[in-house]
Amino acid sequence: MKMLSTKATCNSHGQDSSYFLGWEAYEKNPFDETSNPNGIIQMGLAENQLSFDLLESWLTKNPDAASFKRDGKSIFRELALFQDYHGLPAFKKALVEFMAEIRGNKVTFEANNIVLTAGATSANETLMFCLAEAGDAFLLPTPYYPGFDRDLKWRTGVEIVPIHCTSSNGFQVTQPALEQAYKEAESRNLRVKGVLVTNPSNPLGTTMTRNELDLVFDFITSKGIHLISDEIYSGTVFGSPGFVSAMEVLKERSNEEEEVGKRVHIVYSLSKDLGLPGFRVGAIYSNDEMVVAAATKMSSFGLVSSQTQYLLSAMLSDKKFTRTYISENQKRLKQRQKMLVSGLEKAGIKCLESNAGLFCWVDMRHLLESDTFESELKLWKKIVYEVGLNISPGSSCHCTEPGWFRVCFANMSQSTLKLAIRRLKSFVQELRSVSTANVSTTTTNIHDNKFSKNIKKNIFTKWVFRQSVQDQANRKLHYER
Repeated sequence: MKMLSTKATCNSHGQDSSYFLGWEAYEKNPFDETSNPNGIIQMGLAENQLSFDLLESWLTKNPDAASFKRDGKSIFRELALFQDYHGLPAFKKALVEFMAEIRGNKVTFEANNIVLTAGATSANETLMFCLAEAGDAFLLPTPYYPGFDRDLKWRTGVEIVPIHCTSSNGFQVTQPALEQAYKEAESRNLRVKGVLVTNPSNPLGTTMTRNELDLVFDFITSKGIHLISDEIYSGTVFGSPGFVSAMEVLKERSNEEEEVGKRVHIVYSLSKDLGLPGFRVGAIYSNDEMVVAAATKMSSFGLVSSQTQYLLSAMLSDKKFTRTYISENQKRLKQRQKMLVSGLEKAGIKCLESNAGLFCWVDMRHLLESDTFESELKLWKKIVYEVGLNISPGSSCHCTEPGWFRVCFANMSQSTLKLAIRRLKSFVQELRSVSTANVSTTTTNIHDNKFSKNIKKNIFTKWVFRQSVQDQANRKLHYER
């Protein structure tokens, strides 16, 4: 007799993805400026640590909120007792107002249409349970966040069918790509229930154009399916063009049938815009009463604590603070992104032009041995274990083109980012010097900055990152495992 369920023993969680394997490597040998200066720098974590001083300053000025007091009197008992899974009204009101403020108040949100969840992960999974059956499919533009393979599929049984996007147009969604994905689902006998987009995009760091959004809206309208717009990076937009929410598009297309409005759903979170992933605050916004009701019942499996809601309701209700925070945070993100892009350019590495997010989509196709995903993973392993940088390979994001990588820039200090850039620059310089030496002694023609297999082998053999004896031993263990 089987002692564990099929779900407990299956291998569909996605934990064996290179995205998660890079994290494991980092956790075994984490960089620390003092205790482990040769360790692996975490550049695979999309976390916003640039504006904690603003949050901490607000807490210092508002001690009652942090100590669970109202008008100087403790409300600890009130917050500690049983909570209604609908959430605290004051927090839901503050949250929808914050969401509107991020969108330039071009749209408003009704507090009764929002469902609180334990982060965006829970929000996306809950929507899958509400909108689809096991074996149904959602279409997702590539490249997409690697965690979706877990969040959308693992417990729900829903399938993901990729909408293949390419670098030829900056990975934008096209009508042919949408139709091709739909046909692919049909060929697999999958019922398509909707499209899920991440806007701004993770991992691209770009906002969707109005043309793309109109294409998607026309598509879901013609097919009679749902649209989920994951907008957890909406407050990180630091450049042009600006961010356009799916709700803004819906508002402008209000002359369309009411049923379309009920099939558009927003996922939001405070993990990225406020940099509070540990607080586990996510939300679903929907105009469909039945979706809101069902999602609210399901939220009992992943509630946001009353203490968290109380603290954040006070913070988000402070309009002077939120206005200052949004502006300053976007300014800091822009400066940090510019630092990474310019540093990589000096190393001969280009990035997709971006205007949002906590990361850049980096083009290292010219560093591959060959135009294959095997070559991409080989380069990735060298960068992780020898250069000491955990970045996410494009294959983990289901990119159709080998050689792209997601590199995060907001989860570390400025000095650590500079060190990471120096490491990568030294690596690339060594590649070039060895390539030049080999070219001078061979008649082999090398085109388009692609290095031959023999040359690449010499490069990786000769390139050694400066590190302590103990660190070398640690990395040897990584390879043996």
